[in-house]
Amino acid sequence: MRVYWAMILVLAAAAAALVFLLQEGGWQLPAAELPAPRPVLALLNFTVMLVVYGGLGFVGLRLSPSVGFAGIWDEGVPRRLRFGIPALAGMALGVLFILADAIFGKLHALGRLPHPPFPASLVASIIAGIGEEVLFRLFFVVFWVWLLSHVVLRKRKLDAVFGAVTAVSALLFTAGHVPGVMHAFGLVQLRDMPPALAAELLVLNGSLSVVAALFMRRWGILAAVGVHFWTDVVWHVLWGSSGMA
Repeated sequence: MRVYWAMILVLAAAAAALVFLLQEGGWQLPAAELPAPRPVLALLNFTVMLVVYGGLGFVGLRLSPSVGFAGIWDEGVPRRLRFGIPALAGMALGVLFILADAIFGKLHALGRLPHPPFPASLVASIIAGIGEEVLFRLFFVVFWVWLLSHVVLRKRKLDAVFGAVTAVSALLFTAGHVPGVMHAFGLVQLRDMPPALAAELLVLNGSLSVVAALFMRRWGILAAVGVHFWTDVVWHVLWGSSGMA
């Protein structure tokens, strides 16, 4: 459990730091338009990540054994499966993201997806890798698999329920990225988003969601975090800073 809370503390600290790293431009409002001073927002981010995300993830962590998911530090999971293979899978997904963006970006007038500037991109990768996996996989997937398969269906149809819940998690995960993309492109209404851009968001976020859920089920939340983090490192940090994005 100490590993889990250490991970949550890293998440909370990164979320607080990001408030100061993203100062201007399309990624954050100028200081004059912020609802509160940056130190207050940083403290709020830290608290939300620690209490809300940490609490929800803790629920998923406690329910994981009852649905057969690997624990956060399961002794039966070799380190190469907890860290090495997820890193390689994440890097491969990052490359696929770059290729997919090059294709989809030619299908509408807005062009390729934007990236946060470095070093904010690295901090954002930490936040996404931990925070989104805790929320969408460790809590959402585990809780609903436990409720539907373990409680409602009395320990039956585990694989079918996992597949359905993972699909819903992927849709919600994709939907959660829509407002940020709209803001970055200056879109006011959802109907202003080109269908090709919406399809790209679904392909990118959906594929990451499914792979992360599969890794979490077999090898624990740290494996899912690794997949997500290394995807973002290749996609946002390396590619976003390359000058070719």
